Amino acid sequence: MRPIPRLAHDLTERQLTMPVEELIAETRHKVRVLPTLDELYSWLARIMADEIKANNDVGEPTRWILPVGPKSQYPLLARICNEERIHWRDVQAFHMDEFLDWQGRQIGPDHPFSFRGFCDRNLYELLDPELRPAPENIVYPDVRDPSAFTSRLRDAGGADTCFAGFGYRGHLAFNEPPTTRWHRYSVEEFKASTTRIVPLLEDTIVAHSHRTTGGYTQTIPPMAITIGMSEILSARKLHLITDGGAWKQFIVRVLLLTGESDVMYPVTLAHDHPDMEVTVDAASIAPLRLGINA
Repeated sequence: MRPIPRLAHDLTERQLTMPVEELIAETRHKVRVLPTLDELYSWLARIMADEIKANNDVGEPTRWILPVGPKSQYPLLARICNEERIHWRDVQAFHMDEFLDWQGRQIGPDHPFSFRGFCDRNLYELLDPELRPAPENIVYPDVRDPSAFTSRLRDAGGADTCFAGFGYRGHLAFNEPPTTRWHRYSVEEFKASTTRIVPLLEDTIVAHSHRTTGGYTQTIPPMAITIGMSEILSARKLHLITDGGAWKQFIVRVLLLTGESDVMYPVTLAHDHPDMEVTVDAASIAPLRLGINA
């Protein structure tokens, strides 16, 4: 087979296809591989419950930045908290993003793609009423005042932990790689980005439609409001997580094997975070198959 050419910030054929054991031995990051998706979601729900419980036991608040993606851990987390009576009175949950319609207006929680609606149904409403957080402690970016999210997070003392799924292009929240040929952004500028309104990349819309609507792109909201890289990277602990299987094999290797930060792969801006770890399912870290006969 013709060798895959090495491009700037890309990987060699050896790196793309090396066995997982060699990959883990070469990376500088802490990596956890869980055999199945069920085990990944169970592990994530357990560590989240344990973090709340540990903070409750010493009278400290829990301040989180939370994604929708991964998302299947949330019903499991609610069940653990109900069974073990772990209260959320001192939890402050800062949610990463929300879809906007084509006019840049926030979609309602009853919209099938609403992140707020998903979390209400699959987390907060599943908690026993006496365990739920105060409504004012559940914070989403507000399209009418994007800077308010940044201020609220700062006033809370910053996030203890950010749980961040990453997309197949390496985006965290909707910090997608800038693709316009008319503007360039340095790593430093992108790292300093804050909560803002963004149009979605076409391939993000295609990816969402492939996974959720049978390829019917018209139903996917075309814009979003997202927290910035500065808020994500400010968390004292950063968990990078993926459950994408074959969709994520390339970007997992970019994250684990490249040394430079690159705005075209936003997840690489986390390289220098002082307390970061990566958790993946086995399918997401498997070697790439290069070619239709591979």
